[in-house]
Amino acid sequence: MTLDEPEKDEKDKDKVALEPGTPKIIEETLFKRRYVLITGQINDRIAKTTTERLLALAAASDDPINIFISSPGGHVESGDMIHDIIKFIKPEVRTIGSGWVASAGALIFVAAERRNRFCLPNTRFLLHQPSGGVGGSASEILIQADELKKMRERFDRLFAEATGQTPERIAHDTSRDFWLDTAAAKDYGLLGSVIRSQSELDDLK
Repeated sequence: MTLDEPEKDEKDKDKVALEPGTPKIIEETLFKRRYVLITGQINDRIAKTTTERLLALAAASDDPINIFISSPGGHVESGDMIHDIIKFIKPEVRTIGSGWVASAGALIFVAAERRNRFCLPNTRFLLHQPSGGVGGSASEILIQADELKKMRERFDRLFAEATGQTPERIAHDTSRDFWLDTAAAKDYGLLGSVIRSQSELDDLK
């Protein structure tokens, strides 16, 4: 089930698979700075590489980890994996939104404590209910519909806990695409603060 735009077609997937990896010098610099980047659609490949980096950084030091997120969303379960690992590891994790933080990207974003949720000035946020195709036999349709209902209820509880809103308010607001700019996201409890320079992040204790 997804929290995003439709999947890319097979041709686009092949293109992604053929993209060269990040140069070693960049990887080493990001690791040294304890930076993790999550960009694009959230899928099992992104979940694997992100959790690998988080676990490796947690093993290397207890110093804070900074995760930069710009994503239109993706698979719920992949977002869940990253969300849970952020909460699982010992180091404090800061999430920094840039561009847009949508759907499954927002699920990852709120894994950090509210005081550790930052974004750059032009970031936009999008929340909406998870969706998924329902098909097959009548019994399979009932099972899938029940699982989707459970997922939506879990989504409402998770974002309620993260924002301070009620599950009922989350369900109402996300019954359709719910866009927030930085001011609205802060008022809603989704965002901690807006930062404009690296020094603001470096100065955090």
